[in-house]
Amino acid sequence: MLYMIAAMLLLPVGDTFAKLISETLNPVGVTMCRVLAQALLLVPIAFFLRHRLRGAMFSPVLALSGILLIISLTSLISAFAVMPIATAIAIFFVEPLILTLLAGFLLGETAGPRRLIAVGIGLVGALIVIRPGFSTYGWVTILPLISAVAYALNMILLKKATVTRSALTVQCGTTVYAAVGLVLLSMALSFTPMTGFVPSTADTSTWLLVLCAGAVAAISFVMIAEAYRTADATALAPFQYLEIMTATALGFLVFGDFPDALTGVGIAIILGSGIYIFHREGQSDTSAPRRKRAGR
Repeated sequence: MLYMIAAMLLLPVGDTFAKLISETLNPVGVTMCRVLAQALLLVPIAFFLRHRLRGAMFSPVLALSGILLIISLTSLISAFAVMPIATAIAIFFVEPLILTLLAGFLLGETAGPRRLIAVGIGLVGALIVIRPGFSTYGWVTILPLISAVAYALNMILLKKATVTRSALTVQCGTTVYAAVGLVLLSMALSFTPMTGFVPSTADTSTWLLVLCAGAVAAISFVMIAEAYRTADATALAPFQYLEIMTATALGFLVFGDFPDALTGVGIAIILGSGIYIFHREGQSDTSAPRRKRAGR
């Protein structure tokens, strides 16, 4: 859970870098550069932590994970190019609810009524923070929803993949597949009128943003995979609402979005939801040994 908390507070930093890069590159180009930088930075991490590599790095399940990563990132970054980052993330926050529901069907994880209520309350808090205007941005508001569904499915795959693989192996494999897929997609789109796939060699500021975005993504996704390796998806889902805290802060600091009183109420609700789930999970962990001893 601590891995998940740290990752959720860090991810909006990478999203902020991506939005800044989108001022120069098209969404596919932003995603490609970000994932390539992530792959480049995962190489030294994998080398120094090679004792943590376990299981097949290249397999159909990780190839599918790479495809879902491409869909999720490209959709969300496309939304960033049009709407405020905080608004896009708020719409994206249907994902924890989707994940909790899908985990029951695909993973057999049973979420009790209290946990489901906590997830729902957290979702309400996220909507209070941003209050997305679907009519303002039209069809673009569908993109964060597509990203949310793809991300939730990818989290299910990560949970399955880490049964026989380490978190580092999963992230390395997924990133390589996503990088190759994005390069091929960019090459295909380069034959169209679309431009802006890579920064110019003289654009050092954009290259620096790309490297920073890749570093944040590499660290964040390794922590997420490690979290899903050791905890139920339904238990981790509410902690994704913590991402809205960093997104709100960065929206104020970088893009001038000043949080109002309702934003504070929403953040409090989100935090309360996550803390409640953490408390309930802790109670389950401590009560399980007692039940086992009583059975003996």
